[in-house]
Amino acid sequence: MGTATMNEQIGFIGLGSLGAPLAQNLLASGRPLTLWNRTASKAEPLVQQGARLARRPSEAITGGGVVFTILWDDSSLEEIVRSEGFLDALGTGGVHVSMTTVMPETARQLAALHQAHGSSYVEAPIFGIPQQAVARQLMICLGGPGPAKERVRPLLEAMGGQRIFDFGEAIGAATATKLVGNFMIISAFAAMQESFEVLKASGIDPKPTLDILTTTLLATPGNQRYAGYLLSGMNPIGMSNIPFKDTGLFTRFADSAHTPVPLAKQLREILTAAKRA
Repeated sequence: MGTATMNEQIGFIGLGSLGAPLAQNLLASGRPLTLWNRTASKAEPLVQQGARLARRPSEAITGGGVVFTILWDDSSLEEIVRSEGFLDALGTGGVHVSMTTVMPETARQLAALHQAHGSSYVEAPIFGIPQQAVARQLMICLGGPGPAKERVRPLLEAMGGQRIFDFGEAIGAATATKLVGNFMIISAFAAMQESFEVLKASGIDPKPTLDILTTTLLATPGNQRYAGYLLSGMNPIGMSNIPFKDTGLFTRFADSAHTPVPLAKQLREILTAAKRA
């Protein structure tokens, strides 16, 4: 790994459940890291390990450097990008890597805004959970200008990107893949939960069925994890706001393409009921 890559000045904004282990991995790789988080106390463990804490988002950026953001949604991402001094601090040649799950149109608008300021916007949404970040087993979808992607790829690998899929230079496809992927994952979870309830109500032990299916036809880490939740007595589909948020993004994406998605809208109703339960 080249010295230039190791000495890359990196800003990192957003220390939520996934952002924190990503930043930890970057710091552990020896990169100099400057952090900003709305709740500053969340940065303290990383500061104790040598990271610097910025007072505002723009101060997490070194001119011409790289800044990563991993935030909640479109509005929180736009708020950061349009905050005072952010784009000016990034400057000519700077790269902003957005890992937030957003609408493709939002990504395209922000990419155009960066281009107008002489910097590059790279979309890099993640498939994975915090435990997979710690284990460095993340899948990352990558889109944006070629030189910017080459520059940040070693950093994505350092933060836990086990597999990185390049969607070319046009912004939108990587973000759309994240929305579609999340919709399919959440749909599978809902189907598994309904199947589990039917088996249980019929007096049939659901464990052998779920064990077989999640190690053959439905053999994904997510399905196996979700089956474990169900078998341990948890009802996880309503425990997090993320499925509700991401399903809403997918239906908005479909609406923007004037495409009916009855399954997605039914799933959103299921999630709404689960949130109220």
